[in-house]
Amino acid sequence: MPLRHPQSRFLPPRWLLSDQRNDTVLERALERLPEGGGFIYRHYHLPPQQRLARFRQLAAIARRRGHWVVLADSALTAREWGADGIYGAPRSLYPTRDLLTLATAHDMAEVAQANRMHADAVLISPVFATQSHPGADVLGPMRFRRLAAHAAMPVIALGGMTPASARRLQWPRWAAIDGLSGDTDS
Repeated sequence: MPLRHPQSRFLPPRWLLSDQRNDTVLERALERLPEGGGFIYRHYHLPPQQRLARFRQLAAIARRRGHWVVLADSALTAREWGADGIYGAPRSLYPTRDLLTLATAHDMAEVAQANRMHADAVLISPVFATQSHPGADVLGPMRFRRLAAHAAMPVIALGGMTPASARRLQWPRWAAIDGLSGDTDS
């Protein structure tokens, strides 16, 4: 199946996600992210005007480093804010030709939804234990690979990912909140 967005074949191997927990270190984390990485801006905790202002601050840093900037919001908002793409659950995304579409999936049904909507990539999670959802069930490497095998697009591993867990998983693309926000290599 051909990739819908012409640039999706060049997806970065590392993706930093924003969160209330890592907000104070995002500038530094974006600077440390290897050039040409990906940045997914969520910041659901902020009111609309503050969310936009923070997006503009972080997007400027990301763009200077050659990072893709993806917004967890609608395609309309992503265009208005100047994002390169949209991110979210497949049932809430409406892909367009001008924006990269990154879907999230936690099970086979969501991977199938991402396939049907022709997402450019899917973030499958949680691979390992994560601070975002303490005590939640994790996929582990085997279940992650089973889900990834059913994806008709590139797969990005998410959940408890650090450089060390990425080596353990032996997966080319991965995303993190904490794992790319600090000095961790464990």
